[in-house]
Amino acid sequence: MKQRIGQYLLDSLHVNGVNKVFGVPGDFTLAFLDDIIRHEGLEWVGNTNELNAAYAADGYARINGLAAVSTTFGVGELSAVNGIAGSYAERVPVVKISGGPSSIAQQEGRYVHHSLGEGVFDAYSKMYEHITAATTTLTADNAIEEIDRVIHTALKEKRPVHIHLPIDVALTEIEVESRPKAYEHTPQNVEKFIQAVEEKLKTAKQPVIITGHEINSYKLHEQLEAFVNKTNIPVAQLSLGKSAFNEENERYLGIYDGKIAEENVRTYVDNSDVILNIGAKLTDSATAGFSYKFDTDNIIYINQNDFKAGDIVSNDISIVDLVNGLAHIDYKNETQYPKYKRSDMQYELSDAPLTQSNYFKVMNAFLKKDDILLAEQGTSFFGAYDLSLYNGNQFIGQPLWGSIGYTFPALLGSSLADTNRRNVLLIGDGSLHLTVQSLSTMIRKDIKPVIFVINNDGYTVERLIHGMEETYNDIQMWDYKKLPEVFGGKDKVVVHDVKTSNELKSVMDKIDADTHHMHFVEVHMAVEDAPKKLIDIAKAFSDANK
Repeated sequence: MKQRIGQYLLDSLHVNGVNKVFGVPGDFTLAFLDDIIRHEGLEWVGNTNELNAAYAADGYARINGLAAVSTTFGVGELSAVNGIAGSYAERVPVVKISGGPSSIAQQEGRYVHHSLGEGVFDAYSKMYEHITAATTTLTADNAIEEIDRVIHTALKEKRPVHIHLPIDVALTEIEVESRPKAYEHTPQNVEKFIQAVEEKLKTAKQPVIITGHEINSYKLHEQLEAFVNKTNIPVAQLSLGKSAFNEENERYLGIYDGKIAEENVRTYVDNSDVILNIGAKLTDSATAGFSYKFDTDNIIYINQNDFKAGDIVSNDISIVDLVNGLAHIDYKNETQYPKYKRSDMQYELSDAPLTQSNYFKVMNAFLKKDDILLAEQGTSFFGAYDLSLYNGNQFIGQPLWGSIGYTFPALLGSSLADTNRRNVLLIGDGSLHLTVQSLSTMIRKDIKPVIFVINNDGYTVERLIHGMEETYNDIQMWDYKKLPEVFGGKDKVVVHDVKTSNELKSVMDKIDADTHHMHFVEVHMAVEDAPKKLIDIAKAFSDANK
């Protein structure tokens, strides 16, 4: 069967679960985009810029399991770098396709536009090598093998990959003997690793599990919970990876974030003698500046390509096999542990100015069981990661990479990945300024998320770390409520203005009653008001910078 290489690439994406391709058109991709438009299983989602496209693909992949983003060579390729780097840091599988000049132009070293004018065409691909799990330049000879390799690598490692696709190669017909096949995990023998875990547990007097983002990346929630239920080992989550564990499970302790964790959680975890670190990474923001007090020698690492239990170490074992293997452990914890107290949803309604504290209490009561909650890195994230989630909720944040503005385009991606779930975004005005153009794409695609924009006049996170009153933490005040109309959503977006808890509750009731529109809520709060967790972590960041 004859098929264009671009068509085979698209078929490979589709058979692995992709049904949307994000991006921005460019002259080195236009003919390839024709194949996307004609593909029965794919939809082109044009974005306002390449960075927003990369963020949207990240949000889509976190829900869908794999995403694709296409840009032109050079200018578009590099505009997407920040988004792809974030996907790499937080283990999100995105296939980055960069349409390049013809292979002839590259072989002859022509000084084409979007190049550096030096006849060099692999510089950008080399940049991507540091932020992807695999890179490739497609040719007529290697296309089938390389397409399968990089897509399967993305799914195996849950990290982005980069494909350099010269436009003439995309249009070249090749002989294809069979349709592309979906990635299938190849199990590894993990018996000795599981035995090492079991031996450690049998000496434990106070065991605990710390879990995080890799459980979300590999969608191992059911396997982890089954292990917890069988062994009765309590679980603490990191903010990096919230929603990795069912917060309604009776063995859930709560969020562990070092010295600022709830006292009963902190005391139990810090005094644990065997700590199963399952799919988690102890970063500065997740541990309030590395303020954990437990002995790191007591940690058993059960992560992707990172296992360590005493002298048993491996850097090439899949977390999938390790977590599946935990089911065979014969162990039952008898040690008592504190019970998680779900966030107090009792809030006060008044006509007084709204505070961050009351805002998040009201927000917790607003959440529904299957909502996808996105929280921007700032007051929103640090207030939201302590909220009590239902088993059906999914939480999206970016605390490791921490690129402000990420969640607004990510909302586009997560909403398109699952149109049956309500997507709720919490974001601040400073972050909104970076990526607000994605509102245009949301309106064009007719999605209906709920967006809460905190108007507190600037970069509150930065103010708390350093420079509370300095001008570099100021932003231009916008008339945020007019943005939906500016972007063409006058009849598609319902706009709300909130200054008090009474108004917030009233708006939330209206949102619950109207599921047929996008809702855009401007929430006014004081400049210096912030969630307590953010105040504490900002101090830790400030101290670390001295």
